[in-house]
Amino acid sequence: MSNKTYLIARREWLENIRTKTFWIGMLAFPVILTLAMVVPTLLEKSKSARLYTVIDQSGWLFESVMERAAVDDLSRILMLSAAERELDKLPDEIVSAGEQIRSGQADARAMAADVVNGSTNVLNESAQQAIAQWWSDLDATAAKAISGRLGKARYQQVELDSQSPEALNQAVLNEEIFAYMMIDEDPIGAESNSRFVSSNLTDTDLEDWFSDHATDIIQERRMQQRGIDNDTAAWLTSPMRFELTRINETGEESEVSATDTLRQWAPVAFVYILWFAIFSISQMLLTNTIEEKSNRLMEVLLSSVSPFQLMLGKILGIAAIGLTMLFSWIIFLILAVKFLPLLLGTGSLPVDLSSIVSDPSYLASFVIYFMLGYMFYASLLVAIGSVCNTLKEAQNLMTPIIMVLIIPLLAMMPIAKDPNGSLAVIMSYIPPFTPFAMMNRVAGSPPMMDYVLTTLLLVASLILVIWAAAKVFRVGVLMYGKPPKLREILRWIKTPVGMSPTLRKSDKS
Repeated sequence: MSNKTYLIARREWLENIRTKTFWIGMLAFPVILTLAMVVPTLLEKSKSARLYTVIDQSGWLFESVMERAAVDDLSRILMLSAAERELDKLPDEIVSAGEQIRSGQADARAMAADVVNGSTNVLNESAQQAIAQWWSDLDATAAKAISGRLGKARYQQVELDSQSPEALNQAVLNEEIFAYMMIDEDPIGAESNSRFVSSNLTDTDLEDWFSDHATDIIQERRMQQRGIDNDTAAWLTSPMRFELTRINETGEESEVSATDTLRQWAPVAFVYILWFAIFSISQMLLTNTIEEKSNRLMEVLLSSVSPFQLMLGKILGIAAIGLTMLFSWIIFLILAVKFLPLLLGTGSLPVDLSSIVSDPSYLASFVIYFMLGYMFYASLLVAIGSVCNTLKEAQNLMTPIIMVLIIPLLAMMPIAKDPNGSLAVIMSYIPPFTPFAMMNRVAGSPPMMDYVLTTLLLVASLILVIWAAAKVFRVGVLMYGKPPKLREILRWIKTPVGMSPTLRKSDKS
């Protein structure tokens, strides 16, 4: 790289990082990412409990559903306590029970069943009574402070003065209740006429929550009617499950943890960021080129440097800006996975995200493929910018490039599921898709030969694209008026170095 190219690149970098818009743009992505993770959680916490009422003509199903829901909620609280989450105002008996669960001395669901059923199979009598009294006094607001996923925090049964269908329908319309349920006299029968009535057709959480519990209870009752005992019923309905194992690099089997599973999907997130970074930063170069051409700054610069030096300097300068933004985003992500759980009030995460985000193999691949992918698309866009006078003109010429960029997004999930399959391998050897496809395959440990050959092919294609872009740039950057047609651009590329292609009269400045 010549000294003039370095000076152009340095100028591009300094001119951008000195502006407020650069810092706003750099912070916008992590802020949006944070909001995307934090806001839904906060909105879910702020969601008021769904009020409902039940007309139970069976005389037993609703009570059974409430007991089962209470067991689920209490077992969740016990598991949270066992995970050493910082939960406020929990009785000492629950904290002690959580310690027993953590040490493997007791089961959370068995303890919760003792509390709900009034039994002492696992808990002693004093602990059972203390937790049962605390649970009875716990309201929806206090339950939400413990966990927004508790049924007691999300759904609240209320009694209305009138139980007639007309009064219930009016209560739903007046938003006094969210919904009401009519349970048939014989819900166990094959033709049950139970109904769920609500004016909201999009929020099905309450219906799903209630029907899931009711379905389990009805299945148990049907088994009992057929004379099938609980153990046999559990055996009949138990699904087949595989114990997930993986083959490590030494050829031995090892257990699959949640972190291992998440690590397999981590490249998808990196590809999203890689795509966004390449597209947005290349767009920055296109805008910068058109702006400097329209205000005739290009002519001043070309009096001191060659068109190729100017083009390469601009590409490298914007690349330096992109790397500055990327390293800032990476640092932000590492900090976010450490401190975001504290902000959300969820304690420590069950998986170690920081080890995935800071994985050297992911970070090295990300930086390398960003640089190669950016240089490839930046060369195309700087050539487009050189022949256009306005962004409106550039948008028409950018359409084919945008269509090409959409393909890696469409293929992202299939490649993640089969990182060494035919689709992944084929796309890896197509230069416009190579950075995204190979980044997506990192977790699948593709053969080293694929890394070497795809990188060499991408570099060779990059040299060809830069050469073609330079030939277009040297003519287009000084051309004003109507943008050229594709046929004319191809003629410029075929023109030998040292000769100037014939311009139309309307093209000459």
